[in-house]
Amino acid sequence: MQFKFLHNNFNVFDLDKSLKFYHEALGLKEVRRHNAKDGSFIIVYLGDGSSQHQLELTWMRDMDRPYNLGDNEFHLAFSCNDYEAAHKKHKEMGCICFENEAMGIYFIADPDGYWLEILPVKK
Repeated sequence: MQFKFLHNNFNVFDLDKSLKFYHEALGLKEVRRHNAKDGSFIIVYLGDGSSQHQLELTWMRDMDRPYNLGDNEFHLAFSCNDYEAAHKKHKEMGCICFENEAMGIYFIADPDGYWLEILPVKK
C-alpha cells in the first residue's frame, strides 16, 4: 500500500483576496474550482505548475468572521530558486511575519493568517 500527497486545505474568509495573494506572493494559479449548487461553498485548487501537490482554498458562505487559527503551529513550505528576490518581493508586500536569518528561512502570512515557509533551493 502506498499513499501520495494530493493537497492541503485552508479555509479562507475572503476568497478573492486570498486568490490574489497566492498568485502575487507565490505564483500559484487556479487549477480547478467546485461551486456548491446551493452557493454554500466554493473550493478552489491552486497549483504551482511544476509539482502535483495543490493547495485547496475553501470559502464558506455562512462564515461571518475570520477563522480562529489558534496558536498557528502549522504551515506549508515552499522552496524558491531566487530566495533573495522572493524575500525582497515579500518584504515589499509587507507579508513577512517571521525571519530566522541563522537558518536562512522566513515565513509569510496570507490574508487569513496562515503561515507559509520560504526556503532557498538546496544545492
